[in-house]
Amino acid sequence: MPEHSENATANIMDSIVDTIADNLPKQKSVRFEEGSISDQAKRLFGSQNVHHILGGGKSADVLLWRNKKISSSVLAVATAVWVFFEWLDYHFLTIACFVLVLGMVVQFAWSTFAGMLNGSSSNVPRVELPDELFANIGAAIGTQVNKFLGTIQDVSCGRDLKQFLLVIAGFFAAGMIGSWFNLITVVYIGFVCAHTLPVLYEKNQEKVDEFLYNTLGLLQNQYRKLDKGVLAKVPKGIIKLKKSD
Repeated sequence: MPEHSENATANIMDSIVDTIADNLPKQKSVRFEEGSISDQAKRLFGSQNVHHILGGGKSADVLLWRNKKISSSVLAVATAVWVFFEWLDYHFLTIACFVLVLGMVVQFAWSTFAGMLNGSSSNVPRVELPDELFANIGAAIGTQVNKFLGTIQDVSCGRDLKQFLLVIAGFFAAGMIGSWFNLITVVYIGFVCAHTLPVLYEKNQEKVDEFLYNTLGLLQNQYRKLDKGVLAKVPKGIIKLKKSD
């Protein structure tokens, strides 16, 4: 049954991706001066592929649906958690208390029946989390936070205007979405986008790059017309400095 649901989720995601790909706007090519945009600018991420941009490894494989069962399972679990908290209106403290109560009831019953049958309740398993687990989690979170901060600083100081504007636009979009939804919904939207947009771009990289390239060409042509028709006619004041005697 779980395998059937995973396959169904994978098929639904494939159909969504294919539908979006078929409905991508087919932008007519715009002719503008050669050399105004470099050849590397014609591609959103230059010569790097999507798998390398996502860091490679298993995480990139999950985001790019290299293994459909694992990717669909991760997305299904995230959807279940979001539905559980958002639609059913549960809270983390309530769920944590329920889990602790259930664990205590199970251990109490186990200890009672073990004492009645064996005369000793020492064989009840003890739940202990190793200290290394929390140390590793803290180190992993710190590494990712520092990596994120370093990436932002590299973008700010890298003198790549296109990348800088993309990151700024992404933060503004995230800020607008955050004003419409709560934190859980924003995290879920970001999670779904991370599992759909990369694979969508990978399957339609040429179309997306061509669309962005032509859009950038349109903007440049409009700016040239504005500069030639309006900005060039604006009189520039000449300040004459008088020499003092």
